[in-house]
Amino acid sequence: MVAVPSQAVRSCLTESKKYIGDVPVVLAAKGIETGSLMTMDEVVHDVLGAAWENRTLAMSGPSFAKEIIQGMPTAVVMACKDEALATRIADILFSDTFRAYTSTDIVGVEVGGALKNVMAIAAGGVIGMGWGHNVRASLVTRGLSEITRIAVAKGANPLTLSGLAGVGDLMLTCTGGLSRNRAVGQALGEGKTLEQAQESIKQVAEGVITAKSAYLLIEKLGVDCPIIETVYRVLYEGVPIDKAVQGLVERPTGQELQYD
Repeated sequence: MVAVPSQAVRSCLTESKKYIGDVPVVLAAKGIETGSLMTMDEVVHDVLGAAWENRTLAMSGPSFAKEIIQGMPTAVVMACKDEALATRIADILFSDTFRAYTSTDIVGVEVGGALKNVMAIAAGGVIGMGWGHNVRASLVTRGLSEITRIAVAKGANPLTLSGLAGVGDLMLTCTGGLSRNRAVGQALGEGKTLEQAQESIKQVAEGVITAKSAYLLIEKLGVDCPIIETVYRVLYEGVPIDKAVQGLVERPTGQELQYD
């Protein structure tokens, strides 16, 4: 099981490659690698070889580590191209408090797990600005639409994003009090600098790095994702958060669901 920060997955696997036998790799890391713009399963294949395409699993869903450790009931999805392997690993991990469903759509699960962190920064931003529940709910919903468009552009099933790796993880990360990414966004909304916001949580907020990778990815794929673009501009171009969010509100409307 690989549960390190996303940008450390490649180096971790490279250093431990000679010790890894022909065994499944379960990814708890969520993100998009800077530079290559690969999802974590693609990094595994790149480092360990094509043989791991059918024995790499992505585990994702609404699952704060602290609550799992405390024995609170948690449900996740285990995605692998080999459905039988996903079922076997899910059965191994099953307990009275941990439930794993299965999927063969590893692309959708990986994209959902990575990009919800970027949306959580945006959601935290409007909380910090003191805007109400309406705008937060709208932002999260439109964020799900952007995540789905990216996933579909990479070959995923859009229905995957209506499950635990999509709606489930997004809801938790955008609203939960333990969310590091939401906390960073809230601090930015309250007027803190990015440096001050990161210092205040004293942990890794994957969404900060993923925002840049996601922005480069949507440019590469040619997918319109205004929320991701806005978060990127706030974090990396110094655009004031109030001005950036107001720009989102003032965008022309269009068809709600459009994934082609």
